[in-house]
Amino acid sequence: MTWLAPHDGSPGRPALFSDAAIQFCLTIKGLFKLPLRQTTGMVASMLKHGGS
Repeated sequence: MTWLAPHDGSPGRPALFSDAAIQFCLTIKGLFKLPLRQTTGMVASMLKHGGS
């Protein structure tokens, strides 16, 4: 899965995360019934321990 979004060349602020990364976070949020802040912390911890 590509975590960071590719640069699309359009004007404005570039996307930081790919659609797949956002969908993964929302799936984890719904699966464990977590608030968004806890979900982002959990995913950040998973990435840290996974070596990314």
